Amino acid sequence: MGGGSTKLSLFDVVNLVVGGIIGADIYVASSFGAGLMGPGSMVVWLIAGLIAIVLALCFAQCASLVPKVGGTYAYAREAWGTFAGFMVGWSLWLAEWMSLAVFPVAFLQYLMYFLPGLGWWGQAAVKFLFVLGLAVTNIVGIKAAGRTNDALTMIKIVPLLLFVAVSIVFVAQNPSTAVGNYTPLFPIGLSGFGSALVLVFWAYAGFEIAAIPADEIRDAGRTIPRAILTGITIVTIFYLTTNALLFAVRPWTLLALDTTPLATATAEMLNQAPLLALVGAAVIGVGALFSIAGSNESGMIGTSRLGYALAVDGLFPRSFAVLHRRFRTPYLGIIIQCATAFAASLFGGLAMLVTTAVFLLAVAYAATSASTFSLKRKNLKAEFRLRGGSAIAILGLALSLYLITQCSPNQILLGSAMLLVGVPMYIKYSPKRELTALRDAFVSSESRLKRVAQIERRFLAHPLYHIKMWYRRRQGK
Repeated sequence: MGGGSTKLSLFDVVNLVVGGIIGADIYVASSFGAGLMGPGSMVVWLIAGLIAIVLALCFAQCASLVPKVGGTYAYAREAWGTFAGFMVGWSLWLAEWMSLAVFPVAFLQYLMYFLPGLGWWGQAAVKFLFVLGLAVTNIVGIKAAGRTNDALTMIKIVPLLLFVAVSIVFVAQNPSTAVGNYTPLFPIGLSGFGSALVLVFWAYAGFEIAAIPADEIRDAGRTIPRAILTGITIVTIFYLTTNALLFAVRPWTLLALDTTPLATATAEMLNQAPLLALVGAAVIGVGALFSIAGSNESGMIGTSRLGYALAVDGLFPRSFAVLHRRFRTPYLGIIIQCATAFAASLFGGLAMLVTTAVFLLAVAYAATSASTFSLKRKNLKAEFRLRGGSAIAILGLALSLYLITQCSPNQILLGSAMLLVGVPMYIKYSPKRELTALRDAFVSSESRLKRVAQIERRFLAHPLYHIKMWYRRRQGK
């Protein structure tokens, strides 16, 4: 973690929560809900953040009872047996796989801001090259050197700061425009609330970082709940600020049609100076392209890790656990994931992919919330106890089920069909003997801390990491 005790402090875990959630989502999801609720979708962003807090606390409880790598898969397996664990793990793997397919689509949308005339075959080629680069990067295991990583992180963050700065100046100079864009607050009523919530909630996915085993966290009983509340509050404030400015500077009727909302809004604000408008939109667009590529890489790391965990337990094809001789990465699993994600990106639209991913995530979240009760009945030794833990678990289960019911019938049908594919897969691959040597390496403290360090340097968590390191140097730690 960069020096000092290996136990994670409050600052460390807050940083991990922020890094686990915020990636390129703001570039992709910033106009989600505009066509369903108008500027009133700001309320949805707030409620989605509150739901994320509840579900993250459910994960934290399970992590205290089952301090194992594997997250929701490990909890369900401990609570109800191998088949339940597999099905929940399969649901989460599918959700993360669907999320991987989102980013080639989002990347293409921002690229087409610069190349609007790109035909279908050109679009397919861009998606293919994007996914190919992702596969190569993850197989080879290229990690940017410190200064290079800092530079790339700034490329992602500076455009957002530029957007915020330009928006504040625009609102200060055009207050009547901002007020007009927010009037009325709910121009089309509240009927689209559920659908908007499903789309917006996707931006908060990643709070599962609370599942870090509690024995790696200093004073886990106090640190984990405080870190979750603080981290997700930071994320929610960031999302609300960006979206509040976006709705203030651009009418919701236009925003609902935007495929590159931040770049388009920036160009509109600067339209009195065409060259400046072009440069501003280009900076936002380039930042989005870098951010989307970086977030998809992080998602691939998580998805390949889950597939690896299932494979070392003998529940997935063994190919997902085969490591490259030189690079020591699960290269076959990465190739399979990239190839299938590319296919999904060719035929799935952004909203369909996101909503289906949320349906599958909600299934996993519901299972995690429900598993809390079975785990407690087993009298497992917990690293910490959460006040009101049972009420939180009930609320988490109810919220997860609500998210499921707000998906469209077609998405529920598609997600359910994908889940059912797991049944014959389980029959084929289970029971199998665990690949013990691989599993020992996968769950070692060293490997867990390496993954923690990777998350801590993601996107907006990266500046927090440098603040922490500066503070430690000042304290001589």
